[in-house]
Amino acid sequence: MLQFYRNWRDRRIIKRSTITDSEWEKAFASLPLLAGLTKAEKDRLRELAILFMHDKVFEGAHDVVVTEAMALVIALQACLPVLQLGLECYDGWTSVIVYPTGFAPKRVVVDEYGVQHHVQSNLAGESWLRGPVILSWDETEHAGLIDGSNLVIHEFAHKLDMQNGAANGYPPMHVDMKHASWLNAFSAGFEDFKHKCDRGKHMGIDCYGASSPAEFFAVLSEVFFERPAVVQKHYPAIYEQLRQYYRQDLLARFS
Repeated sequence: MLQFYRNWRDRRIIKRSTITDSEWEKAFASLPLLAGLTKAEKDRLRELAILFMHDKVFEGAHDVVVTEAMALVIALQACLPVLQLGLECYDGWTSVIVYPTGFAPKRVVVDEYGVQHHVQSNLAGESWLRGPVILSWDETEHAGLIDGSNLVIHEFAHKLDMQNGAANGYPPMHVDMKHASWLNAFSAGFEDFKHKCDRGKHMGIDCYGASSPAEFFAVLSEVFFERPAVVQKHYPAIYEQLRQYYRQDLLARFS
């Protein structure tokens, strides 16, 4: 009954959307990342973006006014990872906060000896457990340019990771996936990646991913959607796990 109601509600929201064809065309044209989608996939992505924009609250920080065009660019990129999974993956939180540029939150960190340290880090984006996704617009506006870096996909990969608790690089598996295969692929890949980054070996994958298993999953997700051949070349076992998890074959799409 609940699923029936949700389907009815979704169809009603989609039908009442006021986004014009020209606005859709402009948004898709600004995101080369989406060019390889089939017509059916683009139609599905449009529907997901409409529902995402209806369900989430877009808030501007530091005098940013989030226009419908800006929200559309964010929504299309945010919905790409869940194209075959559904928006239920993003349940449990409501806000997308947009800064004009990077931001530097101040935090108190307690070290292993119980000593508090006040730290301030420069960030382009952030995802909170059961809280908002925070994005800098200067990084978001051109995120879909197929350069191997995508802030929106990165932060929303964290949201997928957080479905079963704090981000740790181990999102909920589908019933047809083997937990051991995921753990083996990502554990071995993470150790190899850290070693290569320590040696300064460039692979076309941001070494920020070496900071933790959660960041490794988010960074590899970025590259999977933008430059899948890079993931397949260096970590074929991880490519296969991401293909199964996202239920999208990016190598076939880009070819």
